[in-house]
Amino acid sequence: MPEFSFTSHPIEVIQWALETYPDLTMPSAFNINGVVLIDLAYKAGYRGEVIFVDTGYHFHETLQTRDALEARYPELKFVTLNAGLSNEDTQYQTDPDGCCAVRKVAPLQNYLAEKAPSALLNGRSRDQADTRKDIPFVEEGGKRVKINPLAYWDRCTLEAYVNAHDLPINPLYWDGFLSIGCWPCTRAVRPGEDARAGRWAGKGKTECGLWVGENTL
Repeated sequence: MPEFSFTSHPIEVIQWALETYPDLTMPSAFNINGVVLIDLAYKAGYRGEVIFVDTGYHFHETLQTRDALEARYPELKFVTLNAGLSNEDTQYQTDPDGCCAVRKVAPLQNYLAEKAPSALLNGRSRDQADTRKDIPFVEEGGKRVKINPLAYWDRCTLEAYVNAHDLPINPLYWDGFLSIGCWPCTRAVRPGEDARAGRWAGKGKTECGLWVGENTL
């Protein structure tokens, strides 16, 4: 692995990942990090899948953002997964961990088990939350390697990139929804809070289970 430093540009990391892991694939929830990563990956030569899990509880604006990105990058293959469950139950109120496990984690885990990629390209960054403060560019261990090209990019850098390249960001972001998940478990972030503070607020939960825990990707 090359000697990356905190000043290494994400495109440099992505290009290395494409050469090292030709079967690299990308899950995305189309938050600001994800949108920026899609653009950077495309510029670096990525032409693979962008995998989205539709839990049935996403904001309409999130689905609109997915459609806008699919139209902007026709050479990428946008894949939408779902668990095939009704969106009328209220499991998210009584068992948010179980809800995430069934509606978000399982569909993606099952898909990846079938596709068996050796590495995942994702948009996590250190400033999103305390649980992510130490992530490296290349994260080994677990079922597959995780490539985190935006590890050292902060909110100001992301927003500057979005504005410079006129990227289609979820409009809820500008209303304070700095990290957007399912509507029953997402609120706007308050001044002084980290970017993911609006996810599962008051539920004692900070991650959906995709990146930490026993079912991590």
